[in-house]
Formats: sequence, structure tokens, C-alpha cells
Amino acid sequence: MRAAGLLTLIGCLVTGAESKIYTRCKLAKIFSRAGLDNYWGFSLGNWICMAYYESGYNTTAQTVLDDGSIDYGIFQINSFTWCRQGKLREQNHCHVACSALITDDLTDAIICARKIVKETEGMNYWQGWKKHCEGRDLSEWKKGCEVS
Repeated sequence: MRAAGLLTLIGCLVTGAESKIYTRCKLAKIFSRAGLDNYWGFSLGNWICMAYYESGYNTTAQTVLDDGSIDYGIFQINSFTWCRQGKLREQNHCHVACSALITDDLTDAIICARKIVKETEGMNYWQGWKKHCEGRDLSEWKKGCEVS
């Protein structure tokens, strides 16, 4: 009986950890409501494009890097500099647990991404943005999404 209860608990935990992959327009609305449009001069299209190339809009995306740090969530925010994973060397500039960056609630991820843009003076932190979005017409990223 105990084993069955344990398996049920594990099943619930696994189910609860399923990733959410947002649609482009749903993210456009969330980002717009969060005030990301024209934050530090970056249009909503920049944010949508960056999130696509960083995570494919997947809230639970995680990428282990060669240095052992991990990029987390929809914005692929790095554990060494920006969030707390539990290691002593971490800087945790966003004052947030890395686990908070991989939930369907994007509040902490957005707050941290805004801090990154402000403290690093732009979106150059994100290689996906630099390679695919920087200097391009990004108006198509919010087209048909019912955001201004």
C-alpha cells in the first residue's frame, strides 16, 4: 500500500512538472501587460523574437553549459550570474531561485529579464536575439496578436 501511495505521489509530481509552451500571441499579450513593449527602447517584437530563439517559448527549457551553469526558462537566464541554484559561487543578481524561472507564471522571469536588459544595457546578453533578431524588422512577431 505504501508503494502505491509513493507511486501516486511521484506521478503527481511528474505531471505537475510538465512544460508549458506558450503561443506567440499569448506571450505577446503577457509581455505587453508586463510593460515590456519599448522597455529600454526594445519593441515587443524584440522580446517575442528573443524568447522564441532562446527557448521556443518553453517555460521549462533548461540548457546545461560547458562551465556547469544552467540557463533557465523562457528567457534562458543563467544560474551563475542571475539566479540561485544552490551553489556558493553564484551571484544571483535577480535575487530569485532558478526554479522560479521555469514555471508557467512568468512574473519572476520577466522581472529578471528586465533587470538583465537594464544592467547590461541592452539585449546583447541573449545570443539568440543577437543572431536572429537584432537590427531586423520585428513587426511580424506581434502581427495578428491583438496587442498595440
